[in-house]
Amino acid sequence: MTINFANLITWQNLMNILDILIVWYIIYRLIILIKGTKAVQLAKGIILIVLVRLVAGWLKLHTLTYFVDQVLSWAVIGVIVIFQPEIRRGLERLGRTQLFGGRESLAKKQSEKFVDELDKAIQYMSKRRIGALITIQQNTGLEDYIETGIPLDAEVTGELLINIFIPNTPLHDGAVIIRDGRIAVAAAYLPLSDSNAIPKKLGTRHRAAVGISEVTDALTIVVSEETGGVTLTRNSQLMLDMTRDEYLKYLRAQFVPKNDKQRNPWQRVFDHLWKWGANK
Repeated sequence: MTINFANLITWQNLMNILDILIVWYIIYRLIILIKGTKAVQLAKGIILIVLVRLVAGWLKLHTLTYFVDQVLSWAVIGVIVIFQPEIRRGLERLGRTQLFGGRESLAKKQSEKFVDELDKAIQYMSKRRIGALITIQQNTGLEDYIETGIPLDAEVTGELLINIFIPNTPLHDGAVIIRDGRIAVAAAYLPLSDSNAIPKKLGTRHRAAVGISEVTDALTIVVSEETGGVTLTRNSQLMLDMTRDEYLKYLRAQFVPKNDKQRNPWQRVFDHLWKWGANK
């Protein structure tokens, strides 16, 4: 039997493939967002209930099937109620994205200021050998670790970061977690890594930095209390004793938007539409 591939490449089939890819991408982004948060346990619970429903339906256990159907019908409302703060923050982040008309120049200035404030704190603490542990949330949520710290919800400034890590102060022990460009908490506890690849000379701060990088995509900055060395971790990578130029280059690559020519073409289209609308 001969297969005519030309008949398979139809508009409807292409739309079906696009539909499947979009759904899979949404599922992938949701998995990334809930990774490292308490929502993971909820997701496991929902998956277990769905499996029970499938088995009950296959075995024709009508009473159990009816009960599980009722639980699933109320599950959506339960998720919205339980995770209302997280959903609100997610929608706020979506609304602040440049896709909806945000101006890149403003975002770039804010990002550059953010990196400059980090650099100010790092340089001060490194020269004076003040130990520090700063974790910056990326795509993966850090709610479980934020809950262990002392809430601040403050603007990121070099002076504030320095004061937090001054020895023998109430907040110096633990990690600062930065979320959405603001200091969410201080004195937070991070998971320690058991990796044998970590040099024995490194202490608890470095193990905590590697530990959080193993379970999330957060970027963590460590200032050594013994040597003043600056270390970055992300995605299980340990970047030891970086020079100022090295860590600034890395931080800017992560947080400062690229030039217009290197941006997503869709972003340029929306920027042109924004300018056209403003001139009307």
